[in-house]
Amino acid sequence: MTLRALAVACALGVVLLVQPAALAAEHGYAVRTLAPPTESAPVATDVRLGGDDKQTRLVLDFNRKIDIAAFTLADPYRVVVDLPQVAFQLPAHAGEHSRGLVKAFRYGLIMQGGSRIVLDTKGPVRVEKAFVLAAVDGQPARLVLDLTPTDRDSFLHNIEVNARPRHLATRKSDVSRHTDNDPRPLVVIDPGHGGIDSGTKGLDGQDEKDIVLAFGLKLRQALERSGKFRVAMTRSDDTFIPLTGRVQFARERKAGLFISIHADSVPRSEGRAEGASVYTLSEHASDTEAAKLAEKENKSDVIAGVDLSSEPNDVASILIDLAQRETKTFSVQFARALVTDIKPTAPLHLRPVKSAGFIVLKAPDVPSVLVELGYMSTRRDLKNLTSPAWQASTAQAMAQAVDDFFARRLVGASMGAR
Repeated sequence: MTLRALAVACALGVVLLVQPAALAAEHGYAVRTLAPPTESAPVATDVRLGGDDKQTRLVLDFNRKIDIAAFTLADPYRVVVDLPQVAFQLPAHAGEHSRGLVKAFRYGLIMQGGSRIVLDTKGPVRVEKAFVLAAVDGQPARLVLDLTPTDRDSFLHNIEVNARPRHLATRKSDVSRHTDNDPRPLVVIDPGHGGIDSGTKGLDGQDEKDIVLAFGLKLRQALERSGKFRVAMTRSDDTFIPLTGRVQFARERKAGLFISIHADSVPRSEGRAEGASVYTLSEHASDTEAAKLAEKENKSDVIAGVDLSSEPNDVASILIDLAQRETKTFSVQFARALVTDIKPTAPLHLRPVKSAGFIVLKAPDVPSVLVELGYMSTRRDLKNLTSPAWQASTAQAMAQAVDDFFARRLVGASMGAR
């Protein structure tokens, strides 16, 4: 298949991987060989959801035929459809309304070369049909997904393997030039969320994923402008990257520092909050707010249809391994320096240095912080977060903190060598 779902063993049971050609033949549809891939991505032009509680059908129109892989996940009940990288040009608010067995669905890029559709269902369902028809007689190519209700025991029985995001591929544009034998420290910038996971929403509908990406790009520019650092980004476009993949990205490159960029939001019922915060890793959150935030961020992988509990032992060991004492010390040192340096440009939270069990901070050998730039639910913070001038000045202040951090480490290393 053009897009293969990589799978790992899962305690729940069986996932259905649908081979489109086989299903088409089984249900009497013509089977055609897919055309060779072209440089431009397939385009999804329209979507329809119809039916009732006995059978629900999702239909997507494409400009050409594609391969798909469909599977189900429990708790919550979901149907996931993996596709090659697709340009979604669907009507506004597509997927936001309930119909039949489906509560809602979402779609987006989850990795370079791959897209995903996730349907939240009202209960356990069975994928009755999943196939793609070629374009014919002026009609577009069509993805057809038919769902029927089932009981929970049957649903769990049909889950055998759990699709898992593919290994992160490094794109040349994500890493600073001259990396071979380059002694400069590597700083990994991690703009949170992306692709199918939009993050929190601003007062005027802004997506967190867009704001933190814009800031991350400005931080990269500020760091590269100094000439003192190599810089890599876990994502430099609207791509979904799994949390464990972000950790792995930094560890594989032996990064000297990992900075995850986010923006927060609180419901009106919980009052008003504002200002930036910097988090370091702790198995026990520094306060209730930190614990809630870490839980929310750690669950973001579920949006792409994959539960972290299914990760194999080699990845799980990274997640549960306590950060080395030296690494944690360096992380706290940088967090404090960062708060000091951004204070002139960014309003700070009442308690700006916090700790929580964020998955992205669990690399045992890479000093790591998670920066909440501000609250998208507070008008003053949102004005800053969406201001290119504020982004640039705060990114420059953050770059100065990075410079100070590595300067102190070099001094400490030279003194220790005497």
